[in-house]
Amino acid sequence: MEVNYKNIKVIGFDADDTLWVNETYFRQTEHEFAKLLAGYETENKIDQELFKVEIQNLDLYGYGIKGFTLSMIESALDLSNGKISTQIISQILDLGKKLIAKPVELLDGIEEVLQQLSENYRLILLTKGDLLDQERKLEKSGLSQYFHHIEVLSDKKEHNYQNLLEHLEINTKEFLMIGNSLKSDVLPIVNIGAHAIHVPFHTTWQHELVHEDDNNGGYKTVENIKEVLKYL
Repeated sequence: MEVNYKNIKVIGFDADDTLWVNETYFRQTEHEFAKLLAGYETENKIDQELFKVEIQNLDLYGYGIKGFTLSMIESALDLSNGKISTQIISQILDLGKKLIAKPVELLDGIEEVLQQLSENYRLILLTKGDLLDQERKLEKSGLSQYFHHIEVLSDKKEHNYQNLLEHLEINTKEFLMIGNSLKSDVLPIVNIGAHAIHVPFHTTWQHELVHEDDNNGGYKTVENIKEVLKYL
């Protein structure tokens, strides 16, 4: 079944790894964290422990750098059986601060796409994570001028999208979501009867991975953000 976007009036964009680089910086930080704990475990074991703690803490801290930093500290305490030094704890805190201070690196072609689409569609930014951090990145990006509405969600599940679209009085049939995550940006949107375009990023957090089964025409996957212009 061919996906038709002729009735689209509102387009939502994910932020991290759709507008700008994000996961790459987290992976770099995870590597630096593993180096700090090299005296206790292998890097693979440290990565596994950190991921486990992150998932356990999602309901408490949500998504974002602050929760990630707290999870690194908890993992360090667990892996060292509480013997980790205050010096290393301080270095872990510095890793989190450096992650927050990373530059905003726009993905290739994104501003051109936003500029063109904003001439014919109402654009909204739909992301999840820490509110302060996402607001900071958006300000640094210089892209806020293209969006009519900005929403930082606690999560991106079907009910989150449905509630937001109802609040903004957007018809699901007239809504298109563009993002890099099948789990967060695409499948929930398709399941509520709206449209989606998947723009994969070369690095994806393990928690966001899903198997891409036959979608029966439910969404399109493009290799580059500029390709969406062919359909809109």
